[in-house]
Amino acid sequence: ITYHCRVTTSLQLHSLINVLVLFPLCRMGATVFVQPLDLVKNRMQLSGQGTKAREYKTSFHALFSILRNEGVGGIYTGLSAGLLRQATYTTTRLGIYTILFEKMTSSDGRPPNFFLKALIGMTAGAIGAFVGTPAEVALIRMTADGRLPADQRRGYKNVFNALVRITKEEGVTTLWRGCIPTMARAVVVNAAQLASYSQSKQALLDSGYFRDDILCHFCASMISGLVTTAASMPVDIVKTRIQNMKMIDGKPEYKNGLEVLVRVVGKEGFFSLWKGFTPYYARLGPHTVLTFIFLEQMNRLYKTYVLDV
Repeated sequence: ITYHCRVTTSLQLHSLINVLVLFPLCRMGATVFVQPLDLVKNRMQLSGQGTKAREYKTSFHALFSILRNEGVGGIYTGLSAGLLRQATYTTTRLGIYTILFEKMTSSDGRPPNFFLKALIGMTAGAIGAFVGTPAEVALIRMTADGRLPADQRRGYKNVFNALVRITKEEGVTTLWRGCIPTMARAVVVNAAQLASYSQSKQALLDSGYFRDDILCHFCASMISGLVTTAASMPVDIVKTRIQNMKMIDGKPEYKNGLEVLVRVVGKEGFFSLWKGFTPYYARLGPHTVLTFIFLEQMNRLYKTYVLDV
């Protein structure tokens, strides 16, 4: 009984450390590398609104334009908001996913099936998105600021300045503007990302050509990133435009997410829903790879030097 209690306590402590420390650090570390890609993706999604004309011809054109007009520091605009988003959204999302995953694992160690993994991912993602929406709103606005004329820019100094000003100038509920599409995107992202990573990793291991090492984690992460990008981009562009919109004569630019979809498809073309695909995948792929590799290695070190001691 004493041994069983000790093992149970160790596993619970392991889950707690994952939730409060490892998950946020993994994602925040990855964010530092991929923030410029996030900025390019947001700029491309906001470009050419209401017209088929393209402000940026390619992702590289967008990147070089930003570097030319705003300098190297410009591509890291909104980094503080990106870090806060990971600290809030990811702590909740991956924490809940891991806890539910462990709860749903059978006593003989068999993991949940694919559909249960997807359900767990969607639940964790929706809750995490709600918690992280204020940081998401700040991030979208900060990364979009540089494309506007100087007299129209919001000029937030950092994420905390953005949150305070939004609350004072537009009301606290504005911090959750676009909450529904943000949660919808999170449901799609998490169902695809977390479940497809677990499934891809298992499939690679079952193939006999891979071992449970960094190469396997890398390949599974890249597959997961591709699946997630294709599935989530239409919802992501809705979220981006709603969170960046301004009031015109006291009325919002868009009434709801459906109106965004209809206007984008009608005025910009169907495939504009995937505007910014390349930087989104270039961001999500490495972000997913770095996150899961960091996580797998930290888990391995923790189990080796703490649980097995």
